Amino acid sequence: MNQRLAHVTLLVRSYDEAIAFYTNVLGFTLDSDLDMGGGKRWVVVTPPGATGCGLLLAEAKTADEKAAVGRQGAGRVWLFLHTDDFWRDHPVLQSRGLKFLETPRSEVYGHVAVFEDLYGNKWDLLEPLE
Repeated sequence: MNQRLAHVTLLVRSYDEAIAFYTNVLGFTLDSDLDMGGGKRWVVVTPPGATGCGLLLAEAKTADEKAAVGRQGAGRVWLFLHTDDFWRDHPVLQSRGLKFLETPRSEVYGHVAVFEDLYGNKWDLLEPLE
């Protein structure tokens, strides 16, 4: 058996504002933006150099979905953006307006700092130690 995670769905307020944030601030690539009809789109973004899982951006439509935007991790870090050079990427992302919630720190597992996306989802920017 050969399996892998392909996408993680992230609820967003608006396709276009989410695309702008993930491509302009985080530097992700827009891999797909297909009109599915009825106001739905298949929008996938991936980090630079990614070969695995991407984010499937899903515009919230129902009241429950709208209430969950920015809260899919229930206030915890739930998305992890790995980098091969934390000290290169951290200042670049800060200069693009990314909101870091703490100063960078070194842990036993790597160099890390928590940041928020435009909806308040918490992420780790993480350079794992080999």
